Amino acid sequence: MMRRRTTLLAGCTALVLALGATACGGDEPVAAGGGDKSLDGQTVTVAGVWSGSEQKNFQKVLDAFTEKTGAKTQFVSTGDNVSTVVGSKIEGGNAPDVVMVPQVGVLKQFAENGWLKPLDAEVKTTVGDNFADVWQNYGTVDGTLYGLYFKAAHKSTVWYSPEALEQAGVTPPKTYDAMLKDGRTISDSGLAAFSVAGQDGWTLTDWFENVYLSQAGPEKYDALAAHEIKWTDPTVVEALTTLGELFKDKQLIAGGQKGALNTDFPGSVEKVFGPEAEAAMVYEGDFVAGVAKDQFGKSIGTDANFFPFPPVGDGKAPVVSGGDAAVVLKDGKNGKAGMALLEYLATPEAAAVWAETGGFLSPNSKLDPSSYGDDVTRATAESLIAAGDSVRFDMSDQAPAAFGGTKGAGEWKILQDFLRDPADPAKTAAELEKAAAKAYGN
Repeated sequence: MMRRRTTLLAGCTALVLALGATACGGDEPVAAGGGDKSLDGQTVTVAGVWSGSEQKNFQKVLDAFTEKTGAKTQFVSTGDNVSTVVGSKIEGGNAPDVVMVPQVGVLKQFAENGWLKPLDAEVKTTVGDNFADVWQNYGTVDGTLYGLYFKAAHKSTVWYSPEALEQAGVTPPKTYDAMLKDGRTISDSGLAAFSVAGQDGWTLTDWFENVYLSQAGPEKYDALAAHEIKWTDPTVVEALTTLGELFKDKQLIAGGQKGALNTDFPGSVEKVFGPEAEAAMVYEGDFVAGVAKDQFGKSIGTDANFFPFPPVGDGKAPVVSGGDAAVVLKDGKNGKAGMALLEYLATPEAAAVWAETGGFLSPNSKLDPSSYGDDVTRATAESLIAAGDSVRFDMSDQAPAAFGGTKGAGEWKILQDFLRDPADPAKTAAELEKAAAKAYGN
């Protein structure tokens, strides 16, 4: 998500360090960096899902862009329904310049709607220099690069209380079966093994995706993500059966199925790292660390740590990721300055601003790992970068929003129903296929 390079540009009164492109008198491209204030008097409007601490931390990145270029920024939080909010702003003639898109499926939707500007040559070159092909591919629609992945999530991490595991006499497991076995040992010691955020359907899709990627392999994962195979495929039923072993075991889940369905994501972290611990482990992405640190004062690496989501059966350990891609809207009032912002976001310099604060991973391979503020986050980031092109993007985020990204509908709702009653994986697979076929139009 961050990279820096220098380009010499003529046409202005001096040569400048190029971190973007905008106007320098007339319509000639000029540098968006080097502290030359080349964008003085311009404002870039940015929309994204972030709020709270994430919004505050991203604002620090925007402030660094302002310091470098002179351009002011205005951030608008869209909430989870980014496509609806952005669509209404476009229709109302008030489109933002840049949108931080949280799902591959939404990025594709924006591109197919004709809302996006292709990334210009400067940004494309910087992205090519600093990002693995897989991240460029996820930002590409029909051969055109539209999205720059600035923030990534490592969604193959299981977070735990070292004290709880030590008291139960277990160590971080190396296989999925060992994880369940150790979980029962933890439960025997008086603390539930897992806190599951079943109130938020997206967390359940992440559970499924890690099991499926490890068990079925990357080729099947890609095919299912594109709906080239049906959700009734035997590999889906097998993964649901594996996941059901956890869901149906009340010894493993804090509060059982009912408790899980009444627990949202922040609540699931609190049950492990809050003042009244109810569980020893919580599966979710690297962003668990930010909640544990910021909300519950835990020292990452001492009071909270993680182990990689373990391989299932004979499969390999999965590396599932998510991310937020910056795109430039055609209807924005300041598209040139918006493109300059993307050029800046493509530099290691921009990524380092948030990395130092915490709660952030970058897919930018040129970001110095020392930029991260603690060893655990650094290890998570290095694991993500080391995975290279074997990383697989969150499957539900690749799907049409009606199937993979809507509260109370599609995959989220069906997996919540499965958590409630995991007795019939084949039936759940059939329901998933019915909803997917409708959303994909086939």
